[in-house]
Amino acid sequence: MQQPPWHSLDLNEVWARLASQPAGLSSAAAAQALRVHGPNALPEPARRSALRRWLGQLDNVLIYVLLAAGVITALLGHALDAVVIFAVVLINAQVGFLQEGRAEAALHGIRSLLTREALVLRDGQRQSIAAEQLVPGDVVLVQAGDRVPADLRLIEAYQLLADEAALTGESLPVEKSATPCAPDTALAERRSQLWSGSLLRRGQGLGVVVATGPAAEIGRIGQLVAEAHSLDTPLTLALARFGRQLALATLLLALLTFAVGRLVHGLPADELFIAVVGLAVAAIPEGLPAIVTITLALGVRRMAAQRAIVRRLPAVETLGGVSTICTDKTGTLTRNEMTVRALLTAEGDYQLSGLGYAPHGGLSDAQGRLGMPPVAELIARAALLCNDADLREQDGEWQPVGDPTEAALVVLACKLGLQPAYEREACPRSDVIPFDPEHRLMASLNHDHAGHGHIWLKGAPEQVLPRCERAWQSGGAQPLQLDAWQARANILAGQGMRLLALAMRSTAQRELSFADLDEGFVLLGLVAMQDPPREEARQAVAACQGAGVGIKMITGDRPDTALAIARELGFARNGRVLSGQQLDALPAADWPLAVQETEVFARASPEHKLRIVAALQAGGAAVAMTGDGVNDAPALKQADIGVAMGQKGTEAAREAAGMVLTDDRFDTLVAAVREGRVINDNLKKAIRFILPTNGAEALVLVAAVLLGMQLPISAVQILWINMITAVTLALALAFEPPEADVMQRPPRPASAGLLDGFLLWRVLYVSVLIAAAAMGLFHWELARGMSEAAARNAAVNVLVAGEIAYLFNSRYLRASALGGHVLRGNPAIWWVLAALIPAQLLFSYWGPMNRLFEVAPLDLAAWARIGLLAAGVFIAVECEKALGRYWQAMRS
Repeated sequence: MQQPPWHSLDLNEVWARLASQPAGLSSAAAAQALRVHGPNALPEPARRSALRRWLGQLDNVLIYVLLAAGVITALLGHALDAVVIFAVVLINAQVGFLQEGRAEAALHGIRSLLTREALVLRDGQRQSIAAEQLVPGDVVLVQAGDRVPADLRLIEAYQLLADEAALTGESLPVEKSATPCAPDTALAERRSQLWSGSLLRRGQGLGVVVATGPAAEIGRIGQLVAEAHSLDTPLTLALARFGRQLALATLLLALLTFAVGRLVHGLPADELFIAVVGLAVAAIPEGLPAIVTITLALGVRRMAAQRAIVRRLPAVETLGGVSTICTDKTGTLTRNEMTVRALLTAEGDYQLSGLGYAPHGGLSDAQGRLGMPPVAELIARAALLCNDADLREQDGEWQPVGDPTEAALVVLACKLGLQPAYEREACPRSDVIPFDPEHRLMASLNHDHAGHGHIWLKGAPEQVLPRCERAWQSGGAQPLQLDAWQARANILAGQGMRLLALAMRSTAQRELSFADLDEGFVLLGLVAMQDPPREEARQAVAACQGAGVGIKMITGDRPDTALAIARELGFARNGRVLSGQQLDALPAADWPLAVQETEVFARASPEHKLRIVAALQAGGAAVAMTGDGVNDAPALKQADIGVAMGQKGTEAAREAAGMVLTDDRFDTLVAAVREGRVINDNLKKAIRFILPTNGAEALVLVAAVLLGMQLPISAVQILWINMITAVTLALALAFEPPEADVMQRPPRPASAGLLDGFLLWRVLYVSVLIAAAAMGLFHWELARGMSEAAARNAAVNVLVAGEIAYLFNSRYLRASALGGHVLRGNPAIWWVLAALIPAQLLFSYWGPMNRLFEVAPLDLAAWARIGLLAAGVFIAVECEKALGRYWQAMRS
């Protein structure tokens, strides 16, 4: 339901619409309202039963193919292999089951922000009630340290400062006032309202409840989280497509093979049935899901070591295909710590070193020379004494106590050489005019112990400069050049800086009133502050750009501030910014182009973030969304991969995301993208290895039936090859180190499947090579008088040897594997071979294995031919890769 514009209504109209009054509701009216509006809580989402969630993990074509392989294997009497196949299915189902339900967890995270108790006026009396019992029309009292229990329209506000960063994206705490705002005021600028779940940093207030539970702003965001479409990852989509294609292709090939064998060659139906079963077993890469799961799990472990915690396995692979990162500004690209960056005095402009709240740093002039202007001590004293904040060191970290902006001024004073405790004792405060959002200034009257008094004034330049007649210069006060100061201020404001003017006036009075602030002040200087970019974020942005990954900043902050930060980080060169109001005015048809061309979005609401991510996805982008606030949660869930900040992020953001950065560093995300690309490469290598080897096994059977020849291998022997070689050898590729150009390539297209044109060619080429070697050696051995059992043993071993040779080809997607480097860099290959070769020798020579698989031992001459054929496979594949590189170079 659309809410009235509470922020712009006169209080009399507010009372009328809510049927309330300044003394609050009566108990009877509150009870009736509770029945109408319901409790002030977010509704629990409908949940599927555990059994339905678990069974849902089996609803996948590739799983059906695996189950069919298991059934066929069981029917063949190969119970151990059937158990292995079914175990793969169960493990995959259990992993998916444990990671189900992100939406419910995200909603729980948002519900945890709601406060439990509220102080209200009921029947004209103060009462403490459960926050769930609040209803529209209740009058609520709030103060510093409280979490706002519902959406409130302020009636009274005294120095009220609200931290709304998690909800609106506003980087600074917001001064609140009971004065109505304009009807079209953006959410982050509605000073007359408090939002449920926000935290009060300072002051006291009285407000009337205008929305509760799902109707409140935080409830609306919770609804967006619930409704956001959680996309399947490119990997899961590609596997699903591949499963359907493979199932259809296997069925058609089996029917064709059966028909040709029966109708053309007149082979017995029972013999053909065994061959078709063997074909199905050969064509189904039953180890592929296990390889995918293990590869992703290894990636998760490596990412965790780099402080990136992955909450869903497929999200690891998604990172490798990310083409656009939509990032929040506050706390993600910036430190979320106000810092004075520059000092403007009559003597010149100065830069201040040091970031955050640590009181370490100093001044340097435009030429980079260190030094202090004569007025520095007075500026430091004004910043310190006209101030209610302080600093506290805890566990080696400096934390602000009070308003972050005022804490930044305390840091400035420390950097300029003052000691806060000493100065406050030497010049205690006699009177104060607190900061007033209407006048946007603060004044403090202080006297030293000799009785000398000074009024220290700080505030917005447009409020302080007109009250100044002179400016401090060269040790004395000189006439103020107002236009020049305003021009200098405008330059810094255009760079996204927040400016405060500091001034002073000597006085003998002991009390302070607004009339004392009208004139006669001496301007000391202007301080420019900013929530500075993270240093590591600059390098991370550059790395993303080098990897072809676009950056979009989506923030609730001001347009000029957002653009300044973006430019400082190295993107948004075109200077285009779209605000939330401008986005609302855009026709739906213009959104795709606007989103594509714009890199900075300011004053963005949760709906805007959600629509921006969806528009990028509709354009084919694979989107990573970073954020730390409740307002980021819907977009985090909508994105292909949501990335939440683990230290300063809200629980709602963490639960909605697929990955959490435990150190809140943007460069950790870049490291995760790199790891995702490595995993992507290794999955490609494993798939490019598994499919041709399975194809070779299937081609041996198909060719034998179509040519009316004797089967070189049996279905049981194919199962042995698949379980002992294909899975183990492919697993070694999961440990491959990154290739040199992993972060110099463009992202993989989101629509790319497992089977592209090149892979289809490679499958066919390698399948023919290995299948030809197996069939040729089988008939060679028969021709030289070997038994059928020995010939089949030779065929099985040449298939295994060919797969081992092709494993070394597969270590490099494009580069040559010729040279000693192919033997180094991946110890897992040698561990796998150390286990596989003895197993294959047992298969070939141990009596019980010979009887089980119907094979006979080989002589040395057969092994020599097997080795030569395997080497031939390796050389042939390397020649094909070399031709591919040459062709690509010619085209470029």
